[in-house]
Amino acid sequence: MNNEAVVANNTGQDQAAVIKQLASEALSWVYDLLKSQHIVPNAVQEQMLNSHVCAMAHRSVTGEPLPEVDASLFEEISEDSLSLAKQIVAHFGNLPVEEAWLLSVHFEVAKDNL
Repeated sequence: MNNEAVVANNTGQDQAAVIKQLASEALSWVYDLLKSQHIVPNAVQEQMLNSHVCAMAHRSVTGEPLPEVDASLFEEISEDSLSLAKQIVAHFGNLPVEEAWLLSVHFEVAKDNL
């Protein structure tokens, strides 16, 4: 889903409802992707991941930027986790690559549960 259309067509709709719907869809994408990779986050990791994905949906709809993120902090994240995160960010269609860096941490940590 390219969310630019969601943002453009948001006039007259309750923004909170749009964010909630997008977050729900995004969480579905995330958990389908994790399941396909046999990655199972624990309860605490799920809560943190859910919160992050909801915040991504908020930023996607409102255009609110992330604070500056230092790429060097993510040098130890595996390419697999980063690739998974980039797939989710691509679904939104309007978020910066830094979102993938941050999201990849959730995937990397959850992989350790295996």
